[in-house]
Amino acid sequence: MSIVFFGEIMQRLTPAQPQQKLVNTKNYAVDFAGAESNVASSLGCLGHQVAFVTKLPNNPIGDHCLATLKQYGIDTTFCQRGGERIGSYFIELGASIRPSRVVYDRKYSAFAEIQTGEFNWQTILQGKSWLFLGGITPALSENCAQELVIAAKTANQMGVKVAFDVNFRRSLWTEAQQKAGVPEHYFSQILHYSDLAFANAGSIADVFAQTFHEKDPIEQAKRITSYLNNRFNLCAAITCRVHNSASSNQLAAVYLEKGEYYLTNWLEVEILDRLGTGDAFAAGLLHGLLNDWSCQHSIEFANAAFALAHTCYGDQHWSDEQEINTVAQGQISGHVIR
Repeated sequence: MSIVFFGEIMQRLTPAQPQQKLVNTKNYAVDFAGAESNVASSLGCLGHQVAFVTKLPNNPIGDHCLATLKQYGIDTTFCQRGGERIGSYFIELGASIRPSRVVYDRKYSAFAEIQTGEFNWQTILQGKSWLFLGGITPALSENCAQELVIAAKTANQMGVKVAFDVNFRRSLWTEAQQKAGVPEHYFSQILHYSDLAFANAGSIADVFAQTFHEKDPIEQAKRITSYLNNRFNLCAAITCRVHNSASSNQLAAVYLEKGEYYLTNWLEVEILDRLGTGDAFAAGLLHGLLNDWSCQHSIEFANAAFALAHTCYGDQHWSDEQEINTVAQGQISGHVIR
């Protein structure tokens, strides 16, 4: 089975010295990442057939980005070339009481300025099993939002399953758009064609103005999965996070399928880099579902991948199946492996 991913991939710039502030850094580590490509790279590392669809400028930076994707075994056949620039984002990794910070420089990117008809979804999705989409894309431009709806609808009509990550980034939507309910308008259309949704309490509150007052995060997550299932008739996976500090979090997850809840135990992690960790969770769950694992095994594997991704620098998650399963089975002592 193979999966298609559609979204923007950007240049990631992080101070070369860990936890250094952006205001005084002199050197940056350069990589390429994006929500959808992060999930794609994780699944590529886990041995799946993965294709990524995007648009990149036809210059050496675009070439570098494509080469990065190919190192994970990702098929880039349907990537379009053109436009003036690749989007970038700068990451200031937090520590202790200082939170991490992300600064975007992505306006007028090649992907944000895609035009209707650039992607032939009938051809792209032929013979594929899943299409993975994310909620950041609709915020980039009206054309991006409309293209996401077209892709989801086409996949649904072709019998290709759709997974949608309800990513919401306040900084990418204008206040007027949020007040007018534009994010909910597009997210609802995409979820209507979806089979699986990924989300957390914050994104559901922001997009759908739904607040859940349960004090226990697991009970709150169960309510959110029920809300998504009842409204859109799909399976839902929700991550739970308790912030001890910028350096320490507790993580758990809930998955709802066919009316039954599947819960994980809590995992406490010390954080090196939390960017891309939710993407590792999505990849972990999809890996289990694609392998026909039980729902319980799949969500525990996903939460273990979620936790492990916090312990590595960079958006991409390179842990293999054995390493993730070890954590899922409760082996979290961190002893040296010899």
